[in-house]
Amino acid sequence: MNICFKETPTLFGTFHIVFLLMITLVSVLFYFLCKDKDEDRLLSFLHVCGAVMLFGEVWKQIFTHIYVFKNVYNMWFFPWQLCSMAMYCSFLLKYLKKDAQNTVLVFLSTFSFLAAIVALIGPLDMLRPQILLTCHGFIYHGIMVLESLAAVIILKRRKDFCFKTSVILFLFMALVAEVINITGHIALHDIHREPDMFYITPYYATTQPVFSMVSKTFGIFPGVVFYLFIIVLFSWFLYKLIFRKQGNV
Repeated sequence: MNICFKETPTLFGTFHIVFLLMITLVSVLFYFLCKDKDEDRLLSFLHVCGAVMLFGEVWKQIFTHIYVFKNVYNMWFFPWQLCSMAMYCSFLLKYLKKDAQNTVLVFLSTFSFLAAIVALIGPLDMLRPQILLTCHGFIYHGIMVLESLAAVIILKRRKDFCFKTSVILFLFMALVAEVINITGHIALHDIHREPDMFYITPYYATTQPVFSMVSKTFGIFPGVVFYLFIIVLFSWFLYKLIFRKQGNV
């Protein structure tokens, strides 16, 4: 099961480029094949995607515990990163009332879509020696893109949705992430085993490109605030671009 590459894939190497092209092709085909599908079928699709992602997450937790961390408890892969939110949101979506659905659909169309694209373009944490783990990361984020497209198709037929409620949802998720980070730090007190959910731990400067310089120059807390602000800002840009004739702020 722990089959490894002869050489770990590199950023913009053959493996990375091939997977990007495959995800792009599948996403384009998906959009044109599903843009006229009825809402119930799209909601069911999102639910199934969430279930598949949850199953894959259980596998990943077992795999990383055994093969990556050698049976040592490690919270680095705890499933509460920004990209993890698509898994929970898509699975629960069909059980929500319409207003709550709209909030989650906007989140999937913007925050989740942004997270997936950034992760796929710069998959530094996904390019690992283990073949199955690396493939899982790319497939997972590819599914996120399909979910975002399905959410866009649904919202294009709806009215009375807005961006600000998805911001509240995002900030709540970030708050939970910070609670996990603080709890993990207190419990483990080991930089190599602690969680860094949403990359906003208050104990260490972020390793994210660009934002790491902000944290080192102005401090960790201003770096975290700036990081969250940029995510909200770019998600808002996406919202205005995709739904420029629909929705409210």
